[in-house]
Amino acid sequence: MMRRITAAVLAAVAAGAMLTGCGANADRGSGGDRAQRPGPVQGADEGPENGSEWNGQGADGNRSPDRAPDASGLSTFALDVDTASYGYAKRRLDQGSLPSPSDVRHEEFVNSFRQDYPAPRGDGFSVTVDGARVGDEEGWSLMRVGLATRPADEVNRPPAVLTFVVDVSGSMGDPGRLDLVQKALRAAIGELRDDDSLAVVTFSDSARVALPATRLGAEGAREHARSVVDRLAPEDSTNLEAGLRTGYDMALESARRGATNRVVLLSDALANTGETDPDALLERIDRARSRYGVALFGVGVGNEYGDELMERLVDKGDGHTSYVSTPAEARALFVDQLPVNIGLRARDAKAQVAFDPRTVERYRLIGFENRAVADEDFRDDRVDGGEVGPGHTVTALYAVRLKAGARGHVATATVRWLDPHDRSPHEAAGAVEADRLAGRLWDSGTSPRLRVDAVAAYFADALRTYDTGDGQLPGAPGLAELGDRAHALAATTEDPAVRDLAEAVDSAYALRAG
Repeated sequence: MMRRITAAVLAAVAAGAMLTGCGANADRGSGGDRAQRPGPVQGADEGPENGSEWNGQGADGNRSPDRAPDASGLSTFALDVDTASYGYAKRRLDQGSLPSPSDVRHEEFVNSFRQDYPAPRGDGFSVTVDGARVGDEEGWSLMRVGLATRPADEVNRPPAVLTFVVDVSGSMGDPGRLDLVQKALRAAIGELRDDDSLAVVTFSDSARVALPATRLGAEGAREHARSVVDRLAPEDSTNLEAGLRTGYDMALESARRGATNRVVLLSDALANTGETDPDALLERIDRARSRYGVALFGVGVGNEYGDELMERLVDKGDGHTSYVSTPAEARALFVDQLPVNIGLRARDAKAQVAFDPRTVERYRLIGFENRAVADEDFRDDRVDGGEVGPGHTVTALYAVRLKAGARGHVATATVRWLDPHDRSPHEAAGAVEADRLAGRLWDSGTSPRLRVDAVAAYFADALRTYDTGDGQLPGAPGLAELGDRAHALAATTEDPAVRDLAEAVDSAYALRAG
């Protein structure tokens, strides 16, 4: 029966295979009061010609027009903790080329960095809202909505049942692909607990079960799992359909009630064999998620990487994506961050920001284009949101223009999620006043982490729009200035990740200048 169901669920798993070519918190159940919503923001005519423009000067002096907001005053989106876009862009820059603008997503750049948000007391989220003025443009601010979950409790977490679906196609034979996956898997085998289970499915032109689901506490289990991983070798073409079909078969057969059941796809996502209907693939993965609760975590590798395909698969699988290009990154992902990647604090999490028309003239969400949710679906728990694990943060940045002389309430941010165990709905909210947006972004008194977020967002904006100049952020510095600010923040924070960001900005500037 299970295999017949899974066959139906994954019959089109190949479907996308060719897609390459600081406010107070208020936690409430669904029976609680809704967050107070202000009325619509007025003057929200379509097109920059009906309002002012910001003069966001990029490295080449291009102007980035103000985009008028929707008249409802609401902004709603599903949470997203993906970071692969930044990791892949960094790899491309290390290799001496600019990433494709279509592979750059603002929110994944920002989410790649440590934040300064307080942790909530239980499952769910804390909500922090702050910001600062940008550039010399009167009224424009960068507003930050920060959400955080409680860190992992490795001792008390549920057991994990992980099915690793490993791409062993010919393209994985290049350095930094299958060899990196093997290092990562060996590290994971050593870190997982005795009550965790692990299976390995490999795929090339077809798929096979290299290691059936095995409890790692069994005698000799870890040694056997390591030997299976060591024997992996690149083969032929990339039939992603076969790999995911077989992987989900294994995951559903070995799923345990009360455990965290995950499929982990490790691939360069350069599929070239299998069926070619992407919508069918996404539908099948979504059905497996909704019926059986098996989420998909994607790990991308390789200098050539099918980022769009991986993101779409994982979004439908209620998981997230990461990208690794070095052994250090692989170890950090599979050792230091493993509980974050396999645990769960919230299901179907969505955020809605309500802007106050008395103080706000215009606003715009930066990024999250493919995570938009209809405003009226915010409290419809049948509408899919994002899955968020322990110790995760989600940051959403808004460009906000306040009315002249604005004082008092600016916006209220509310996050809604389902309990990961009993699926009961909960909410938490935070608000921000105009005086919290009054400080200047680059002043030393502004939170260093907010400034890092700004650098990451401006950097993504520059990479997305270097050929059009149609940026999303006001007050954009050129890449040279942005690199200087990133290096200063690296010294202030003493954070190696911020140092890497500064070096990536330098590389982009050098490539643009060349």
